Amino acid sequence: MDKFSKALLTLALTTGSLYSNAQNSVRADDVNTGDNYQLVWADEFNTKGAPSKKNWQYENGFVRNNELQWYQPQNAYCDSGLLIIEARRTNIPNPNYKETDADSWRSRRKNIEFTSASLNTHGLQSWKYGRFVMKGRIDISAGIWPAFWTLGINGPWPSNGEIDIMEYYKGNILANIATGTDKQYSPKWFSVTKPVKDFNDPLWASKFHVWRMDWDEKAISLFVDDELLNRVELKDLANRDARGENPFMQPHYILLNLAVGGDNGGDPSATTFPRKFEIDYVRVYQRKQ
Repeated sequence: MDKFSKALLTLALTTGSLYSNAQNSVRADDVNTGDNYQLVWADEFNTKGAPSKKNWQYENGFVRNNELQWYQPQNAYCDSGLLIIEARRTNIPNPNYKETDADSWRSRRKNIEFTSASLNTHGLQSWKYGRFVMKGRIDISAGIWPAFWTLGINGPWPSNGEIDIMEYYKGNILANIATGTDKQYSPKWFSVTKPVKDFNDPLWASKFHVWRMDWDEKAISLFVDDELLNRVELKDLANRDARGENPFMQPHYILLNLAVGGDNGGDPSATTFPRKFEIDYVRVYQRKQ
C-alpha cells in the first residue's frame, strides 16, 4: 500500500504540492487539508462479479457528446479487487436505428461499433460537500476518454453543476468545473489541463493514481496524487442566468465511465481493443460534526 493510501485509511492527510496553470493559478496552502474527516461511504470492489446494485446504476445506449460507444452494464465487472470498465470493439445493429430520423445522432447510426459502461450513484447515494477519492489506472490510448465526475441532483445540465475530478483525452488530464449560463446546454467552464508528458514519467499511465476532490462551503479543489490542479471558490460558481443559483450548494452524485471518440475523445481507429479503466476504490469522506 502506498503512503497516500495509508494516509486515507488513517484519515491523516497531507497537503498538496504547487501547480500553476495560465488558466488558473493555485497554491496548495490555499486548501484546508486537515484530518477532521470521517469515511461516510465507499466501494472497495472486493466482490467478484457485477458491481453492487446498492451503489451503482447504469446509463444505456448512446448518451452524450457524439461518443462512439454504446453503454451497457455487462462492460463493467469486479475482479481481483478492482472495478473494470472495459471498452470493446464490435459491429452489431443499433436497435434504435431510424433511417429517416435526421435530428438524432443516436438513431442515425446504423451499427454499434464500440461498447463500454457508465456507472453512477444517482438515486442511490449523493453528498453535499466532502472529500471524494478514487484510486485508478487510466488508459491513455488514442480515442480513449475515461472520467470520474459528479453532477448535481437537481436541474438540467449544466445548470445542475458538473465537477470532473478526473478526465483524460488526447494526451491530457483535465480538472474541470462547469456551471450554467443563460443559453441552454452552454456551460461556463473553469478548467485546468495538464499533459501526461509533464509528469516526466514514461510509465505514468501504467500505474495507479489517486484523484481527489475537496469540496466545502468555500471552494472546490481538485488533485491528482496529492498535487493540486485546480481550485475555484464557490462564490464564483453561481449559474450565469437570471436565477443565479449555485449548483454546488446541493448534493452531487458520482459517475464513472469510459468513453470512446466523440466530440473530445479523439480518433480510436488505430487503437487495439479492448481497453480498460481500472478502479481500486471510490471513497467519500465528510467533516466530523
